[in-house]
Amino acid sequence: MTVVFVCTGNTCRSPMAEALMRAELSRRGVAAVVTSAGLSATGEPAADHAVTAMEECGLNLTRHRSRPLTKELANAADHLVVMTENHRALLLAAGVAEEKITVPAGGVPDPFGGSLEIYRRTRDTLQDIVRALADDWFGEVAG
Repeated sequence: MTVVFVCTGNTCRSPMAEALMRAELSRRGVAAVVTSAGLSATGEPAADHAVTAMEECGLNLTRHRSRPLTKELANAADHLVVMTENHRALLLAAGVAEEKITVPAGGVPDPFGGSLEIYRRTRDTLQDIVRALADDWFGEVAG
C-alpha cells in the first residue's frame, strides 16, 4: 500500500502526517510506503515549528525537503490524504480518482506562520487522524 499526504507547500501538515503515520505503522508492524507532497512545493525544508513540534514526540523532520505532487506519484498512491476540501477539488480537477482521496473530517487548518502552540495542536490533530486512518485501513489495535 502507498499513502501520500498532501498539503499546499509540503513544509508543515503533510510532512508531519507522513512522520506520524510512519511511526504508527512501525508500532503496528505494518509495512507500507508513506510519503508526502505539496500542490505548490518548491524544495523547502520543513517549517521550524513543525520540526520542533515533531522533535517533542521523538520524530525528526530535519532532512525533509518539500516536493511537488506529480501525476506519477498520485497515480502510484492507493490513498491520497489531503488537508482541505480545496485540495480535494484541485486533485479531482487534475483527474485523480475520487476513491483515492481522503479529507479528514473538518480538514486540517494550515499552521504556516503560526506559533509553536499552533503547530503542536496541528501535530496532535494529525496524530488522531493518522491513528483513525491506520485503524480503518489496517484494523484497530488495542492500547
